[in-house]
Amino acid sequence: MTLLGATIRTVRIVAQRVSRASVTVDGRMVGDIGKGLCLLVGIAPGDTRSDVEAAVDKIAGLRVFPDADGKMNRSVLEAGGAVLVISQFTLLGDARKGRRPSFKGAAPPEKAAGLIARMVDEFRERGAQTSEGAFGAHMHVDLVNDGPVTLILEIRDGRVS
Repeated sequence: MTLLGATIRTVRIVAQRVSRASVTVDGRMVGDIGKGLCLLVGIAPGDTRSDVEAAVDKIAGLRVFPDADGKMNRSVLEAGGAVLVISQFTLLGDARKGRRPSFKGAAPPEKAAGLIARMVDEFRERGAQTSEGAFGAHMHVDLVNDGPVTLILEIRDGRVS
């Protein structure tokens, strides 16, 4: 897929430090965590496994949890926190023209689902308790943002930009 002649490549993630978060589909909870990071993840058509690995590496090491002095000095792993990964293609929406956003910047579902699953596996391989949303479903996300701490990350060519 291209936009203005260029392949779209940007894993876009909204990472929120939470005291709790959960995802419900059709009244049934499909994922939940206590203290940790809630990640809303958008996958673009040109994204690759190396982009997902770079994202997980960065997020797993982000020092956004307080140490004994209350300074953000600990990662989610060091703080004993969990990760909730939720696919959200609308993060790659384009609302520059008209009133209805275009979602051409989002990867096709079959590609995005595989990379989201890879992200979940990567967090688990690093020892993080990891939950996930239901790919492609209409989800209700409930969370308590702790801080608030919210970061937006973009990953291109295996690097956080």
